[in-house]
Amino acid sequence: MLDFAMNDKCAAGTGRFLQVMAATLGLDVSELGAAENPDQALEITSMCTVFAESEIIGLLARGHSKAGIIAGLHNSVGKRVAPMVKRIGVNREVVFTGGVAINPGVRRALEKELGCPLIVADSCQYTGALGAALLARNQQ
Repeated sequence: MLDFAMNDKCAAGTGRFLQVMAATLGLDVSELGAAENPDQALEITSMCTVFAESEIIGLLARGHSKAGIIAGLHNSVGKRVAPMVKRIGVNREVVFTGGVAINPGVRRALEKELGCPLIVADSCQYTGALGAALLARNQQ
């Protein structure tokens, strides 16, 4: 690893953001990736968790499909995260780690925004914990 970026200002683009949105849609966060339809993607303009939740409730009330809303959520996460990645620089390979990397919809959206494929480990949700354990071991 050469560098990393993390959104430290709010929950936008994080697993918690997606958990709240999934609950608003009556789904478990693990269901989001398979439930999207990118061809029906709606634009989600709010990245603030509270405002995005209200936006989704409004879209549902107007009869929009959950699949299109979910694809829009994934696209909004990709648009929020891609500039952080680009600030570091996309030179060769980009590794996507953490629990959100399990979601194929977020992966699709981020790959689109970055214009390159992402490397996602089979157990990507454990990468941070493994890194912390290695750091702790090396400091003894």
